[in-house]
Amino acid sequence: MKTIGIIGGMSWESSVQYYTIINRAVRDRIGPMHSAKILMHSLDFAPLAALQKAGEWDELAEIMADSAQALEAGGADCVLIATNTMHKLADDVEASCDLPLIHIADATADAVCAEGITRVALLGTAFTMEQPFYRERLEEHHGLDVIVPEADDRAEIHRVIYEELISGQILEQSREAYREIIARLVAQGAQGVILGCTEIGLLINQADSDVPVFDTTEIHALAAVEFALS
Repeated sequence: MKTIGIIGGMSWESSVQYYTIINRAVRDRIGPMHSAKILMHSLDFAPLAALQKAGEWDELAEIMADSAQALEAGGADCVLIATNTMHKLADDVEASCDLPLIHIADATADAVCAEGITRVALLGTAFTMEQPFYRERLEEHHGLDVIVPEADDRAEIHRVIYEELISGQILEQSREAYREIIARLVAQGAQGVILGCTEIGLLINQADSDVPVFDTTEIHALAAVEFALS
């Protein structure tokens, strides 16, 4: 079994999900006494969130590179960035070490395409929805047609993530707001919905949508299991 390296803590609420999903999948695949070999370098998210807000991506790239190098030095065989937004710096992470990066957008796109879906809605932080790094990867590498919510809806999605989900607050009114946003995107032709923030799966699941929901946390974690057991 290979060792999975995870850059986590962004937020720890979703990093817990990674740890749980990976270990359950390993147990189910190879036996009840088995668990995954995992190294997690868990970062303090508060200063990182402040750097995101300030647009200090070069400084963030250095932090992410240092984390990847720590995982490599510790014996990891791959690296996962356990957050969608910080895949803005995926190239920096890959360049900083010799570990293969399991990219969350690629794993998610494979799952979407496997369902025969070509037009998909993307929910996430404002960075993920509004900047090109994530959407263009889905479009240019995988041929998907990606739509994002309107500005007011994007602001509400982002607010819920940063003000509620990263601190473990799961509020019914926020779930209803997300349901309404998803319904509007489906009315615009979305055949599926990508939960493109690793915390959104704490709030939304398939029961909240009339079209297939793709939880990037689960998809990414299971891709790591496939790598570890290959």
